[in-house]
Amino acid sequence: MHRQHAMIIGAGPAGLTAAYYFLTETNIRPIVLEKETFVGGISRTPNFNGNRMDIGGHRFFTKDLEILSLWEKLLPAQGEPAFDDKILGRESILFDGGANPEEVDEVFLNRHRVSRIFYRKKFFSYPVTLNFDTIKNLGLVEMFSIGASFLKAKYNQREETTLEDFMINRFGQKLYETFFRDYTTKVWGRTPAEIGADWGRQRIKGLSLSKTVANFFKKTFGSKGEEETSLIERFFYPKLGAGQMWERLAAEIKRLGGEVIFNSDVKKFRVVDKKIRAVIAESPAGTLTFPADYYLSSMPLVELAEALDSGLNYRQLLIARGLPYRDFITVGLLVDKLSLKNRTKIKTLGDIVPDCWIYIQEPSVKLGRLQIFNNWSPYMVADPKNSVWLGLEYFCREGDELWQMPEKNFVKFAVDELASIGIIDAADVRFGVQVKVPKAYPAYFDTYENISELRAALDEIQNLYCIGRNGQHRYNNMDHSMLTAREAVRTIIGTSTRENIWNVNAEQIYHEDKH
Repeated sequence: MHRQHAMIIGAGPAGLTAAYYFLTETNIRPIVLEKETFVGGISRTPNFNGNRMDIGGHRFFTKDLEILSLWEKLLPAQGEPAFDDKILGRESILFDGGANPEEVDEVFLNRHRVSRIFYRKKFFSYPVTLNFDTIKNLGLVEMFSIGASFLKAKYNQREETTLEDFMINRFGQKLYETFFRDYTTKVWGRTPAEIGADWGRQRIKGLSLSKTVANFFKKTFGSKGEEETSLIERFFYPKLGAGQMWERLAAEIKRLGGEVIFNSDVKKFRVVDKKIRAVIAESPAGTLTFPADYYLSSMPLVELAEALDSGLNYRQLLIARGLPYRDFITVGLLVDKLSLKNRTKIKTLGDIVPDCWIYIQEPSVKLGRLQIFNNWSPYMVADPKNSVWLGLEYFCREGDELWQMPEKNFVKFAVDELASIGIIDAADVRFGVQVKVPKAYPAYFDTYENISELRAALDEIQNLYCIGRNGQHRYNNMDHSMLTAREAVRTIIGTSTRENIWNVNAEQIYHEDKH
């Protein structure tokens, strides 16, 4: 009897998860084609001389119990489950007075989210919070102006057609201009007036200044019993970085009989009568042709559209070509110490500031966000007691001035920027590296408003299923990408639907507020 095969394009969270579900729930054999030499995609964790660097920072949290169970199976804690109530209530090594990392046995670390905004060389809460530090940093006059602006917006609501409308309605013109307008432009390369309101509905959710004020009074005058800690505020993280999860999943796929083929760059899909007959990829060994029964694609929609030799008309192809992306450069810097002082009550290894990442809103620099990997996991740093391992994140466009800058020049540029705003002393830098990631962030403007037409045409190709962040051109978290893969496999075996694949992360129940 012929055993069916599935070709999966991309070995990121979505592609690897699809392969796993094929192997555990079907008799279909998966083959994963990956154009790079590593798994994980943007969720990988490259290693530089014992210092591991996440690309973008990826917290592990989900409300899907099945995904939780899979994570625990792949990276279990030693001696007890990673996700039970006891672990949820336990402080991580970052916050227990600077415990020696060698004394911690769990593969998953339990972390408490700490991230702040750095603006005017001062720290503000993230998301923006009305607290005494905010009032002190901005001053009473500016706070009064923000309040008046908010009241004006509250009673003169705009029609929400752009992200600018969305933000001003919830925060007022003054707070929008102070904390949102310039940073959003830095991240996306467009002003909020050029971005659709849909982005805000997905990423910013129910935040508003009125809720921020209510939360301030609740925390100031309410009892401790009223406070809640969500999985988004508290998250799990592999000892050796997010990439450890995907390396483990790839190993499990191989153990179960699946296959991951690296250095395989997909160039063409042969489509006959609305059905893919084979995928063609270029590799160091030459051109490879893979016939299969099913095809799951996590490659960017524009690349998928160009690779289909039929199935799309010219208008649909133009929609795919017009979908925007934001590209990404991260610089890893190993430094002796930070110039910032830890003025919080949180104790850390080396008494560094406790932030996992810091949003840099200083207008004088292009730097968008700063990660402190010691605070994600001290296991990621070769010498966490005597050095600090940083990730400097820049948002750019492939081919622009930042993208084309030689690595040596870019690292120096990044060092100079970080020193100029008082976070490090350039003399304390030991070494630096650069990693580029094209098409890191799907964006919601330009032809995105017509993406439903492209989606409908792709769904007409009977054995093609689009999964993952770039595969759906949707700003998914890791668990969302995994869920699209699970639903695709179950659609193939008849226990789910194509609609369910696309509906993952469309319900907007919760979302990580990364940017």
